[in-house]
Amino acid sequence: MIRPRALLTLLVVVAVAAVGASASAAPTPMTEYDVARLSYAVDAVVSPNGREVAYLKHVQRVPFVEADGPAWVELHVVDGEGRARPFVTGEVNVSSPAWTASGQHIAFVAKRAGDEHAALYLIPRDGGEARRAVEHATDVRGFSLAPDGERVAFLAERAQDEAAKKLAKEGFAQKIYEEDLRPTEVYVARLSPGDAAASRPEVIALPGSAVDVAWSPKGDRLAVTLVPEPTVDAGYMKRRVHVVDVAKHAVVAEIDTVGKLDQVEWSPDGARLALIGSEDVNDPAAGRLLVANASGGAARDLMPGYLGHVRSVAWRDARTIAFVADEGVEATVAQIDANGKGKKVLVPPGGPLFRRMSLSRDGRTAAFYGDSPAHPYEVFHGALGKAPRRLTDSNPWLAQRRLAKQEVVRYAARDGVEIEGLLIAPLERAGDARIPLIVVVHGGPESNFRNGWLTSYGLPGQVSAGRGFAVFYPNYRGSTGRGVAFSKLSQGDPAGREFDDLVDGVDHLVASGLVDKAKVGVTGGSYGGYATAWCSTYYSERFAAGVMFVGVSDKISKTGTTDIPEEEFLVHARRRPWDDWQFFLERSPIYHVQKARTPLLILHGDSDPRVHPGQSLELYRFLRILGKTPVRLVLYPQEGHGNRRAGGRLDYNLRSLRWLEHYLTGPGGAPPAHAIDYQRPPASASAPAATDK
Repeated sequence: MIRPRALLTLLVVVAVAAVGASASAAPTPMTEYDVARLSYAVDAVVSPNGREVAYLKHVQRVPFVEADGPAWVELHVVDGEGRARPFVTGEVNVSSPAWTASGQHIAFVAKRAGDEHAALYLIPRDGGEARRAVEHATDVRGFSLAPDGERVAFLAERAQDEAAKKLAKEGFAQKIYEEDLRPTEVYVARLSPGDAAASRPEVIALPGSAVDVAWSPKGDRLAVTLVPEPTVDAGYMKRRVHVVDVAKHAVVAEIDTVGKLDQVEWSPDGARLALIGSEDVNDPAAGRLLVANASGGAARDLMPGYLGHVRSVAWRDARTIAFVADEGVEATVAQIDANGKGKKVLVPPGGPLFRRMSLSRDGRTAAFYGDSPAHPYEVFHGALGKAPRRLTDSNPWLAQRRLAKQEVVRYAARDGVEIEGLLIAPLERAGDARIPLIVVVHGGPESNFRNGWLTSYGLPGQVSAGRGFAVFYPNYRGSTGRGVAFSKLSQGDPAGREFDDLVDGVDHLVASGLVDKAKVGVTGGSYGGYATAWCSTYYSERFAAGVMFVGVSDKISKTGTTDIPEEEFLVHARRRPWDDWQFFLERSPIYHVQKARTPLLILHGDSDPRVHPGQSLELYRFLRILGKTPVRLVLYPQEGHGNRRAGGRLDYNLRSLRWLEHYLTGPGGAPPAHAIDYQRPPASASAPAATDK
C-alpha cells in the first residue's frame, strides 16, 4: 500500500518531469488548481550571528491524495547564499521557531508522534533528530528562551480537573458560554534538567490569562501580556503588559497602554520595552510605535501623527529601534531613536512588502518574510540598511505562469477624500474594449491591501485576470496604512461613506474607459462580506453578481452573536443597538433586501464564532422568499471564520469564480449546477499534485 505522502512524492516526480519536458512552452495563466498548491515561507528568524535564517514553510495538502485538513507547516533553514536545508518536514505542524542564545539549536512547538499535546522541541543547527525539551499536561502555546540557555518560559492553558474529565465521559460535557473558559498560564521550566523533580514546570500565578511572554536580557524578569479573561474580545481590546520578577513570582511593574496591543520587545539593556500599540481606545488597529520604561508607567508614542501603521519592531541597540511599517499600499523599513528623534529610512517603499522583522544579536543583519506582485511570501535577508536579498523560491513553477500587470490606482471619492487601491489588469484585452470587473473588498475594516501578492483561495487576482477580468482591490476609508485618522473615518457610519467609496472606485474605472459598467461583480469575506451584501441589496443596480463570504447581513443580530462585541462597539459602531435600533436596522443589508436583483452566492463556515452563520441563513432565506434574484447558500462543515482545510478552500475558489463568470461573462439566468467536478482541471492547469516538494 502506498502511503499518501509517498504517493505525493511519486506524483511530484512525474509532474516535475512534465514541466521539464515542456519548459520551452509558452507560460500559461494561473488556475484555481495552481492556487491550491501555492507554498508560503513565513516566520523568518535570523540566527544570533546573522548567517542563517530558520523559517516555516506552509505546504498545501493535495485533495484526493492526502487526508483533508489545513496546510502542513514545516521547519527549514536557509543560509545567506540561499542554500536551504529541510529540518522537520512531511506531515507536521511546526510553530514558533526560535534560535537558542548559542545559535546551536532551534526551538519549536509541535505535536509529534507519541505526543498527547503540543510540546517544545530542540533540534541541532548542524542537523540530527529533534528532542522533546518540555512537555506539559496541555498544549504549549508559545514560549521565550532565557538568555542563559537553561530555562524557558512557556504558555499553556490550565489543565481540566480530573472530576470534570470523568463527568464529560459520562455525557456531562456541556459548555457554560464564556464562563467555563480556562486561563492560559505562564510556566518556567529547565531545558536540561538534572532530575525529574527539576524538570517539572513551575507555574507563576498572575492576575489574568497570558497571551505573550518574553524574557528580559538579564534573565531576571518576564514581560507578560495579560488579559483579564480568556475571551477573544479581551484578547482584542484588553491586553496589558506586566513585568514579572521570576525569582519572586511577583508583578513588579505595569505598562500603561490603552486599546489594542501587539508586539512587545525588551531593549538590550533591559531598561525599556518597545511596543506596537494604539493611539487611544478607539484606534482600530495596533500600529503605533510606543516605548515604556520597564519600571512601569505610561508608554510614549514615538511618532505621533505618523501616516502609516507599524507592523514589526526590533531593537538594534539600547537606544535605536528598527521597524517595518505599511505606508499606503507599500511598506518601508526604518529606524528611530528611543527618544523619538533621528528617524531614518533604511529600506524605502517600492520593493517587496515585508512583514515581521528579526535582527541578529549585533543588530546589523535582518531577516524578513514578504511578498510582491510576482510571488507569495518568501524569506529575505541582508545587512540592515541595504535592500535585502530574497533567499527562497517556494513556488518555482510560477515561472511557467503568465502574470498580469498590477498597478496602484488613486481616485477622489464623492466627498473629495482620496482613496487608494490596486488594480490587476486582464492578461488579454481586445483593443479598447471595455471589460468585466471584480471588486474585492477586504475585511476588518482595519486592514488593507498592499501592493504584493493578491491571489489566494479567497482573492481571485491572477486567476480571474487570466480569464479576461480586471480585479480591483480598494482600500476604502477605515483601512489601515494611512494613519489613525484615516482608519477612523468609517467609525459610527457602517455601510455609509466607506461603501460609497467602492462605487466611486467603480465609476472611476468606468470613466477611464476600462470597465463595462454592466459587468461588475463584488466579493469579499467578513467585513468584505458585509460590503458584498450591501452592494447586492442597497447598491444592487450597480452590481451584476456577488459572492459573499462569512459576511454580515443584520447589524442587530450580528452584535448579539459575535465573540467580539466590545471591539465592535469601541472601534467600529461607537454606539450600541439600543442607542438607535432604527440606525442599526437601516445599515443592515436585510433592510434593503427588496431592492436585491444581484445574483448572490453566499458561503459560510458552519462553526464561525465571529460572524454567526445565521447572518448568511437570514439573508438567504429572505432572498429565497422574495424570489427576485438567484441565490445559493453553501455551508462548510467544521470551518470557522474562513476556510482552513484544502477541500473547502478549493471548493470555495472553484465555486466563487464559476459564479462570477456565469453572471459577468456567461449566460446568466438560472444559477450554474451546484455540483462541481473537482478532479477535472482545465487543460492549461498543472496536475494539482505538482508541488515543489
